[in-house]
Amino acid sequence: MKLRLCSLLASLLFTASLASAQTTTVAVAANMKDAFAQINTAFKAAGNSDIRIVYGSSGNFTAQIMNGAPFNLLISADEHFPIELYKKGKAIDEGAIYAIGKLAIISKNSAAISLADDKAELVRAINKANKIAIAKPELAPYGKAAIEYLKAEGLWDIAKDKLIYGDNIGIATMYVVTGAADLGFTALSLAKSAEVAKETHFILVNSKLYEPIQQRMVLIKGAPREATALYQFMQSSQAKSILQKYGYSTP
Repeated sequence: MKLRLCSLLASLLFTASLASAQTTTVAVAANMKDAFAQINTAFKAAGNSDIRIVYGSSGNFTAQIMNGAPFNLLISADEHFPIELYKKGKAIDEGAIYAIGKLAIISKNSAAISLADDKAELVRAINKANKIAIAKPELAPYGKAAIEYLKAEGLWDIAKDKLIYGDNIGIATMYVVTGAADLGFTALSLAKSAEVAKETHFILVNSKLYEPIQQRMVLIKGAPREATALYQFMQSSQAKSILQKYGYSTP
């Protein structure tokens, strides 16, 4: 009897250790890659455990979560997708806005295309470009913002036939970095990253010509303690300072 009780206790302890060792998995919008890497370093330095990070498009993540993908926290590039998860019963609440993103145009240095916040200059740049990279607007908020900007600025007709689309803003940005496109629309945070800035130059576009890119995050139901801790850390003054350094505004 004593042996049986000891065996049962060992089994329960093993099960509990597995549950506590379960890795927290976080879905992070691609525009946040550099900023979030630094936030995660600060998060771990505060005594928190390692988390598994997957970067991609907010739209793809939302579809995956709806289909049962084991993400515990979605750090999105917009508001629409997190709120959709809440309405569909996947998130514990509507979450919180953690950053406001900014849209930029980048040009490959070797393409010798000058950029200026002036419509005539932008017309010349678009006409000279071979391809223009953007993220798929149905999946990535920065792609949606790029199309809103092109249409509002009266550049859509000359740009639309040159557009090539990436599944997320990181892929669209790399099209320009690698020379697959001469121009592209990206997040300011990516345009300022060391890898991108080495190969390209950028200008900010007029933020009045696209809907504000309010980036929201939501905890998925059943999220472990570590996901909740990260959710809270993302709203801390330390995280906000990092986000601001990468060109975001914060609430």
